[in-house]
Amino acid sequence: MPRPPPAPFIPRAALFLCFIAHAALAQGVVPSAPQVVEFDIQTTDAGLSISESPHPGEDAGTVELIPPTLVTHSPARHPEGLEDTTTAVPLELLVDEQGAVSEARVTESLDPRFSAAALSAAQGLRFSPARLRERPVAVRMRFVYYFQGRAQAPPRAWIHGHVRARGSRRPLLDATLHISGQSLPISPDAQGDFELPLPTGPHTIEVRAPGYKPTTFQETLTDGQRLTVIYRLEPLRLNPYETLVRDERPRTEVTRITLHEQEIREVPGTQGDPFRVVMLMPGVGGLASGLGHPVIRGGQPASTGFFLDGVRVPTLYHLFVGPAVVQPEFIDTLDFHPGAPPVQYGRLLGGVVEGRVSRPREDRLHVSAALDFINSSLLVEVPIASTGTHVTLAGRVSYTGLLLTLASKVAAQKGAESIDARFWDYQARIEQRVGDGRLRLLALGSSDTLAERAPTQPQRVPGLDIPQDPIDGVGVLSRFHRMDLRGTHPLAGGELEVGLTAGLDALSFTWERGPPRVPIGEYTLREQSLAGRLRWTRELGQTLRLALGGDLEHRRATVVARGNGAPVGSTYFDDDDPLTRPTSEARLSSAFAEVRWAPSPDWMVVPGVRVDAYQLLGEVTHTTLEPRLAVRHALTQTLVLKAGAGLFHQAPTVLVHMPVMDTSALRHGLQEALQFDVGAEWKPHEAWEFNADVFYNPLLRSVEFDVRQALNLRRRGVTAEPPPTASGEAYGFELMARHPLGGNWFGWASYSFLQSRRRLRIDRYDDQNQRVASEEATVPFAFEQAHVFNAALSYKFDGGYTVGAVLHFNTGRPETGELTPHPMRAGLDDEGQPKWVRQDRDKVGRLPSYWRVDLRAAKAWALDDLTLELSLDLLNASLQQEVLFYEYVSEQTAPESPPTLRRAPRGFPVILPMLGLKGTY
Repeated sequence: MPRPPPAPFIPRAALFLCFIAHAALAQGVVPSAPQVVEFDIQTTDAGLSISESPHPGEDAGTVELIPPTLVTHSPARHPEGLEDTTTAVPLELLVDEQGAVSEARVTESLDPRFSAAALSAAQGLRFSPARLRERPVAVRMRFVYYFQGRAQAPPRAWIHGHVRARGSRRPLLDATLHISGQSLPISPDAQGDFELPLPTGPHTIEVRAPGYKPTTFQETLTDGQRLTVIYRLEPLRLNPYETLVRDERPRTEVTRITLHEQEIREVPGTQGDPFRVVMLMPGVGGLASGLGHPVIRGGQPASTGFFLDGVRVPTLYHLFVGPAVVQPEFIDTLDFHPGAPPVQYGRLLGGVVEGRVSRPREDRLHVSAALDFINSSLLVEVPIASTGTHVTLAGRVSYTGLLLTLASKVAAQKGAESIDARFWDYQARIEQRVGDGRLRLLALGSSDTLAERAPTQPQRVPGLDIPQDPIDGVGVLSRFHRMDLRGTHPLAGGELEVGLTAGLDALSFTWERGPPRVPIGEYTLREQSLAGRLRWTRELGQTLRLALGGDLEHRRATVVARGNGAPVGSTYFDDDDPLTRPTSEARLSSAFAEVRWAPSPDWMVVPGVRVDAYQLLGEVTHTTLEPRLAVRHALTQTLVLKAGAGLFHQAPTVLVHMPVMDTSALRHGLQEALQFDVGAEWKPHEAWEFNADVFYNPLLRSVEFDVRQALNLRRRGVTAEPPPTASGEAYGFELMARHPLGGNWFGWASYSFLQSRRRLRIDRYDDQNQRVASEEATVPFAFEQAHVFNAALSYKFDGGYTVGAVLHFNTGRPETGELTPHPMRAGLDDEGQPKWVRQDRDKVGRLPSYWRVDLRAAKAWALDDLTLELSLDLLNASLQQEVLFYEYVSEQTAPESPPTLRRAPRGFPVILPMLGLKGTY
């Protein structure tokens, strides 16, 4: 028979309320004298932790707080005359960095004699100190003294149980149990478990926890029985928008917007894709409504870098317009740097978007599955406690593409066009503790296949010479893989990170004729890469922090052209043609250093420098030096002024990332730009944030190819025309008001004024559509949107209901004709009849303004061990049509009447309803 717990002392661990740390840990700015700062800590599925912003160069996310453990017991004596009384005294203890109890107070009013006995005994308790970032810190914790009356009958039965949240299985560390109506709160331990010795007979057990509905359970015990139970509490709100506890250290970056959890998964119109939320951030324009490729501060989408835990993601969306290639549940936090990013980000001319992989949950198995009109996805997390290993696997496949393929086959049998579209992606992570460090293997990849077949209509691809033989099939294949091995370990008083990344990218166009289907042409861009990197950070005294790092990458780029898929100007292909062999090999290397200096609590100065070498092996080498500086000054506790500047370089770009281009295009030189940013951050209340930024980015040299130029690659060293070199500038200002997660809602509103110009050579045309001159001119950037407004709101109601809305507005882009028909003007032919004539680039007009409303509604249910959520996400619920281009129509109503010129707007309303079901175990 099990023995009852010893009397009179039973310690019960409970919810950590807050931790206290010197400013060296919590503020990131270390003043000359230590300061004490308190923060609330939220419990998570993974246990006790604090979510915080990283030091420069560190991963963001949740930093684990290792709780204190009891080392020395200190039993409490029964007050004289009360030896027969059974009761419990809940305490709040402040356990200092040495593990001693420096403060103790009673949290519930009881008999003062029991309170005095418990407070006296608590001074003798000793703990192993709590640790945060491997350093001892002081914490406040709940502790319960249990006084067992000697006159009571000895217990003859026991209840061993667990207190869990219904739906998520999360242990409720702050739950209390009240037995048979007595005021005797018993708290579960750190795993949510408890054990109660009780007399035989019936008992009423009431379980309470903050944020959950109190629940009463009836139990009847027999002599010697040991009953095992699971008590599940219904949450008042499923997946509430809890206020996340973030480290309040002043940021070292000039501008960084960090979004967490539901802020990146529950924004209307994004279909749950975290990276699409960037389209609603300040300073961001777009190519077209519904596309997720951001135009940040007047730069090409290809000048923005997308990363997943430091690994560059080359292709962000399936089939260019589909969902992101990384499953949403794989990402926990999103960092957005619209300008002047830190020195660890290099070889980029614009902003940075980094998704942080969610922290491994080591408590139990977690499974999440989702399906909607487009995707089916699955994520599995498996902790292996015996070895300290954590495995996460995720994947997604589009069954819509398979349905479309079946429908296309039916259409093909009826003589219509057939389309074959399919895609998939995967992510995997294995983390392993190794001594004082960690080792992580991260793998991700994506594949997209799109084919169109029209048996009766030959197809042509712009920019490529196609033979006279009819071509009835065109296919596109886009694929990439990344494998990243990263290790971290303490070294020389700091922390060293070493990483190795292997990658493969491919973009292929194929042509076929049939039936039967016969391949007649192929044009493939393929790139292999192998890169190593390291970074070392160390605190130097109380006011300095040093970060050093660098990387080395080798790229092998290949262009394969077979059959009739030759680029314009090419001749017959054979095995000796350079286009069938590797066209270029490049070696990219860098080194950077950054110092974070806090001369006083109100100042933060972060100078840095980066050196890069771009080597196109056997042809050319470019070396760059990029100084960068960020300064932040806290005028008050709520108002911070900031400024930053830097020099940036990047290889020539095409509209979006394409394999081979950023390697072989190095022969055309580098792009170069400066970035200047000043602004302010104001936080008048813990629930509100306001940001304002003014930026000016001189573009000293740009080399921006369009898609046609990218496809017309020539043999090594041969170019038919000079590269599209230009210069220019971008400037504007951004305003944002934000309510982060908390109070059952989150949201923001932002306004951006954006101007972007290019100084380049343009052609002049006469009324006969003949080029008559070529001269330098300043023209608007092709995707400039002068005014952009976004507002997003999501609110969570009782009963598991969530509703949200987004309002978006932008002014029209210039009608440049880069991706659309050339803009025209009215002119006269030789007979004086009206006709359309090509308009000069610096005189074009703009497309109309556009606005839309997106909506999202969801209902969640908490089952015993499973949470289900049904959601409806509707992009463009307002049914608005965006004008993408103008068609210039010349109509002649009668044989003798002059032609009528008409400019017809062309576009279509992009409306995407998405009904999805998600289950989480």
